[in-house]
Amino acid sequence: MPYIKPPEKDTFMQNRSQLPSQGVEAESPSNDTPMNELLQDTQGTDVPKKGEVRKGTIARVTPEEILVSIGTKSEGIIPSRELDRLSADAREKLTEGQEINVYVVVPEDHNGNVVLSLARAQEETDWQQAEDLRTSQEVFQGRVDGFNKGGLIVKVGNLRGFVPASQFSLSRRHRSEGETVDQKWSRMVGEPICVKVIEVDRSRNRLILSERAAAKESRESQKERLLQELQEGEVRTGHVISLANFGAFVDLGGADGLVHLSEITWKRISHPSEVLKVGETVKVKVISMDRERKRISLSMKSMEEDPFSIASGKLTEGQLVSGTITKLTKFGAFARIEGFDDIEGLIHITELSENRVEHPKEIVQVGQALTLRVVKIDVESRRIGLSIRRVTSAQYADLDWDTAMKDLSDESGKDLSDDSEKDAADVPGKNQFDDSGKDAVDESGKDLSDDSQEGVADVPDKDPSDDSESESE
Repeated sequence: MPYIKPPEKDTFMQNRSQLPSQGVEAESPSNDTPMNELLQDTQGTDVPKKGEVRKGTIARVTPEEILVSIGTKSEGIIPSRELDRLSADAREKLTEGQEINVYVVVPEDHNGNVVLSLARAQEETDWQQAEDLRTSQEVFQGRVDGFNKGGLIVKVGNLRGFVPASQFSLSRRHRSEGETVDQKWSRMVGEPICVKVIEVDRSRNRLILSERAAAKESRESQKERLLQELQEGEVRTGHVISLANFGAFVDLGGADGLVHLSEITWKRISHPSEVLKVGETVKVKVISMDRERKRISLSMKSMEEDPFSIASGKLTEGQLVSGTITKLTKFGAFARIEGFDDIEGLIHITELSENRVEHPKEIVQVGQALTLRVVKIDVESRRIGLSIRRVTSAQYADLDWDTAMKDLSDESGKDLSDDSEKDAADVPGKNQFDDSGKDAVDESGKDLSDDSQEGVADVPDKDPSDDSESESE
């Protein structure tokens, strides 16, 4: 091995003096290494976090998966198992370039992919909406989606919120009638409903809503909306929510309207409860509105045919009718006319009897059936006057006769009303000698009807002495 002479001291120090002095920056090695490039790329990328909801853009749609660009180095993947839970209609709506919300299920799986979910994103969005509604106490407008034994189901997004029966509005509680849950609430499914969120518990999947809390505020806003929408003459369906002596209040779906007692029915009633009950569904017609005072006037009877118009067209003054006493007052008695169940006429106290009457109970009783005469029909005032006193009045003899003939014609099928002479002959005691001439023709063979003298001669009571004088001549 050859001998290597060590450098001399002066040479070593000389070489050392050529090194960079302290404080002088030495030349650094190149940073263009693969690791440095990877670190730099990672630092410039937004790394997703588990449970995060992001807005992304659909990059590609295939039958197996959907790629979504969410701002990461590579697209996130919505796997096939997620797509299988979507309806065919929902899958068709997912197109390239569409913006959607996605939930980060796994930031990076074993293949380095970001796994995303549509359903979880919608659920997170819905829970956030529910939290916001609870915090703001804003009224949420939805629809009744179903019911169970405790109350109604209302969807907030895709979340199933629950409205306990104790949180129903007053009008809904009045309508909750029936022995079974189905009878109480099945007819409410699909109806609009306004609620407030009063409890949110994600850990227990619990979302509690209250219609009662939202009732006052929502009704004010709905009333304003209805007052702008409603038009006179419009027909609406509503629910009877309360009854009063002067009428019935009907909920039109946010605003109450009044059906006055006189507009409930054509019948004579003293209280709405005679024909209506709370919770009943009715059809009403808007007859007037006062937008300044926020009042709506409704009618039920205008939805029915006017029975008075029918009766006034069939009844005539002087006609005899059958009736039943329905009510007694100090000025007379009311009677329901047979054949017109909704029509009543007044028998004034002066029409009860020829004698002086202090009170109608002296002559008639409620429920008593009588023959009555129509003495007045006032179409404008919608009143019919009846009489007991004039039932046998000679004033109406001709009318009664014609009516009797018409009834006979109807029974026999032959018109007898135009042959008064024949009708008179058939009635005992009327025109007894009208056929005397005919009898003479039958006995002698000669028509004696036009020869009054000869007709008189045939009468046995004639004085025979008159005949002797005739013979001598």
